[in-house]
Amino acid sequence: MADSTGITTEASQSQRSALESLVALFASDVSQLGRFVAVGTSDLPTSYAALLAHDDHMTVTLEAYHESLVSVVVVDEQSGDDWYARQSLLARHLDGAIVQYGIMRIDLSSLPAHVASAIQSHTAPLGRILIRNNLLRHVELLALWRIEPAPSLATPLGLAPGETIYGRSAAIHLAGKPSVDLLEIVTDHPSAQTTT
Repeated sequence: MADSTGITTEASQSQRSALESLVALFASDVSQLGRFVAVGTSDLPTSYAALLAHDDHMTVTLEAYHESLVSVVVVDEQSGDDWYARQSLLARHLDGAIVQYGIMRIDLSSLPAHVASAIQSHTAPLGRILIRNNLLRHVELLALWRIEPAPSLATPLGLAPGETIYGRSAAIHLAGKPSVDLLEIVTDHPSAQTTT
């Protein structure tokens, strides 16, 4: 059962809080993106399990799955004295298809200045920048979500009305310290809507 925020009541309080905190940076509540249901790995279709149920960077996983590099398309961003957040899409180089919607919030104080600058310049996805700079990191999977997307999410992902998709909440620890909060919603479609 979902409450008025769009999150199922079965989701743990920490799962709910992490999701609500990230989405609140860019929307009044989670229901603006869709209805989120917390699920286990066994509830995921095989393709989505491969895309989401792991502790690797999503950039690496998406590029392997889609057999194409991806680039970041920033939809909106915010920043404070020591943090930066953005709402973005990842597009395949192969054909421009959108393969991920995401929100990230990063503690800039945990990064060297040149890495923080590279992230804020939108030149590459977060995972690629962290890997290129050889930062000691660990990705922690926090929750898996089955999502009935609202039009604001379905449209950029090129989804048919009523189509169900999946995503995850995760955190990246840099040098042992939680530094990045993530919401990553992916599509397993061989071709999706392209950017224009």
